[in-house]
Amino acid sequence: MKKLVLASTSPRRIEILSFFSLPLITSSPNFEENNPSYIEDPAKYSREIAEKKALSVKEKFPKSPILAADTIVYAKGKLFTKPKDAKNAYKILKELSNSTHSVFTGICVIDGDKLYSDTEETKITFHNLTDKQIQTYHNHFYFQDKAGGYIVQKAGSIIIKQMAGCYYNVMGLPINTTRELLSKVGIDLWDYL
Repeated sequence: MKKLVLASTSPRRIEILSFFSLPLITSSPNFEENNPSYIEDPAKYSREIAEKKALSVKEKFPKSPILAADTIVYAKGKLFTKPKDAKNAYKILKELSNSTHSVFTGICVIDGDKLYSDTEETKITFHNLTDKQIQTYHNHFYFQDKAGGYIVQKAGSIIIKQMAGCYYNVMGLPINTTRELLSKVGIDLWDYL
């Protein structure tokens, strides 16, 4: 099999794919994510970004299967991407505190002229966080490259009261949606356990 190209250098996505013995190379997408066009439809927006990431890498690897993903947080009619700075990260967690939000990951797989994409949603409810807890959280967990400014792994889950849906979706790559899309281009993750 040709190596799968992951259109990402995200350590979390690489870690999730490392659960499988899949031949893999990574390539950073050459695509600017700063112009959202589907904020009213977060599922469609995350799919569109994933597709654009995959297409930007396809130029470098035209004969390889490509996997791309994009994760966003959506609540109260607003899109929360990666925080710009510590002040912005604090503001995001303050706004998400004591409420439920959705984490959407758009996934895209391209192989030749075939393009398949889908979105997975996980609902997360945060505890009621104090200002001190938010500050302590950001002192202990790197937040800058995380959608919504938080992590679900390890002790990062201390802020989470409840989760409905895929844990790996919140990390950035839902395994079952990824498996389904890869199977459409002849890659069966069951063969790489």
